[in-house]
Amino acid sequence: MRRRCIQFKSDALRKFPPRCRYLIAVSGGRDSVSLLHWLVQLGYRKLIVCHLNHQLRGQSSRADARFVEKVAAEYQADFEIGLANVQALAKKQRISIETAAREARYAFFAETARRRNCRTIFVAHHADDLVETFLINLFRGAGSAGLSAMQETSIRRIDRLELTIVRPFLRFWRKDIDEYVGEHGLKFREDATNKNLRPLRNRIRHRIIPYLEKTVGRNIRRNIWRTAIIAAEEEKWMGGELLDLTRAELSVPAIRALPIAFQRRAILKWLRAQNVSNVGFDVIERVRSLADGDTRIAKVNLPENRHARRRAGRIFVE
Repeated sequence: MRRRCIQFKSDALRKFPPRCRYLIAVSGGRDSVSLLHWLVQLGYRKLIVCHLNHQLRGQSSRADARFVEKVAAEYQADFEIGLANVQALAKKQRISIETAAREARYAFFAETARRRNCRTIFVAHHADDLVETFLINLFRGAGSAGLSAMQETSIRRIDRLELTIVRPFLRFWRKDIDEYVGEHGLKFREDATNKNLRPLRNRIRHRIIPYLEKTVGRNIRRNIWRTAIIAAEEEKWMGGELLDLTRAELSVPAIRALPIAFQRRAILKWLRAQNVSNVGFDVIERVRSLADGDTRIAKVNLPENRHARRRAGRIFVE
């Protein structure tokens, strides 16, 4: 029986021609190694491979970095490496290791983007990642903004820099990537922590989703993916209807004039523009209370020991 040939096709690449220069996040795992190989095969010859050593696995982390550097050299791609003590960062900011690692990665990407004068980065998130993120946000009580999970193309504002994030694999599944790796004989690094069931994402991947498939049906994964895609498209439209929320201050009269649903979306978008992480429903409602004409509260707490304050009809983060 002849084995099918995996051919990835992504509409997300239409706006990003191969002749231009881009960053690409490469951890050394099968997903990012496959993305790098695929883009090179498509003619992307000006890629800057970005790898962050999280210092979480000692010698294994250093081996990952050496491996990615070697792969980048094989493709004649530029290589950028960063170093972050994620464990110390998580302890200092009182956040999870996973959140600290994500924040450290994007800070590294932003710093590299600024130095290299390149504002677009390819990342290897795929359909299974989208499903897992959807469930994580659902369990945390997120609204439609959270349930949209990921988009094929999105903007992330980091320290006043707008980084365009492109996810060409978002419509492809882990099994497709596994087949691609096999077809092309790609070498990659296996992260043993992916089997650790302490992180919520790993429990969802190895326990919850298989349980849902067993009890509800095999289509549950694709149905969740479809819901997330619909939510992302709706959220993109709603975001375009909102005010300019990149400024440092938020107008109280402008927020009051919006319907409640749009108030929440506007505050979420504004807080993200101010680099406030871990924004959940409670945080949004606290900030929204500052726009209430009947409240005397002028200051509310935000994550990471930050605050939102109202003064003279404006709300700002300090």
